[in-house]
Amino acid sequence: MADRARLSLLDLVRVREGRDATEALAEAQETAALADALGFTRYWVAEHHNMEGIASAATSVVLAHAGQRTRRIRLGAGGVMLPNHSPYVIAEQFGTLARLFPGRVDLGLGRAPGTDQATLRAIRTTPNRAQDFPDDVQELMHWFEPADEPGYIRAWPAPGADVAFWMLGSSNFGAMLAAELGLPYAFASHFAPDYLHEALNLYRSRFKPSKHLNQPYAAVGVHAICAPTEAEAKRLFTTTQMSFCGILRNDRRLSPPPIPEIDSYWTPQERMQVGRMLSCAVVGSPDQVREGLARIAAETQADELIMLTDIFDVEARRESLRLTAEAWGLEPDASGGRVQV
Repeated sequence: MADRARLSLLDLVRVREGRDATEALAEAQETAALADALGFTRYWVAEHHNMEGIASAATSVVLAHAGQRTRRIRLGAGGVMLPNHSPYVIAEQFGTLARLFPGRVDLGLGRAPGTDQATLRAIRTTPNRAQDFPDDVQELMHWFEPADEPGYIRAWPAPGADVAFWMLGSSNFGAMLAAELGLPYAFASHFAPDYLHEALNLYRSRFKPSKHLNQPYAAVGVHAICAPTEAEAKRLFTTTQMSFCGILRNDRRLSPPPIPEIDSYWTPQERMQVGRMLSCAVVGSPDQVREGLARIAAETQADELIMLTDIFDVEARRESLRLTAEAWGLEPDASGGRVQV
């Protein structure tokens, strides 16, 4: 791990109550440009289906849109749920992104479906496809190999394109596969932290150097809500807490506005469950957020923290990103230079 972990942003592209997906996608472009200017390492979006409150289902399309006003920040999927797709088609999509944003594209790969069983049928896939995930990953990477020899099939414009592959996970499976393939690994501790330390230990102990990476590189998902005062940050955080409570209630709606206090909203059992799911959350003033991020980075020895900042008010979200970037000591865009894994 470097002296200070890198800091990146995972954008849920949330659709808020009273607004629509058009506004969420416009905000995604603004957010990517702001993250770029503030000095974040990468801007990622994730594949989710049949969720009214998340507008990033067409991940590659969202990235092409969000990246239009960026200069140096890396753009990527955190991630693509590969069992839902043909590896060939994903190679075409991300090969295209790599030509639009040379040297700046990440492709994070996940094994989970990212949706419910009925939606899987609509996608024309089945849960059994996850069994083929290791082979699908290998096939996908194959399509990016330079086309030095004549071949009948090529996933143009992917051959030779500069794309950084990542393995995502919330269990030991992804950690072991990332180690076997010599890929960077991002753990989804922003919603499933239970196996965080075990998975990171497995990844590091079993890592095999590859042409992609010569030593382990681990990123950890965190929630970060920063405001001038702790009280205000906690109020803003109730949006995230209510959204996670909605997961438990099977009631996933649009992103709700914050409420003055959360205890009257949930049951004691929901409070305990949501608290466990959000154990990798840092909420408070700039000093508190800096100390919290530093604590998580030290405890996990993470090379990078990938943060979510799910705040209802657009301006409050932008302020949170600015305050967090300043507290963490990020360098605003001045050179336009690229950041590599």
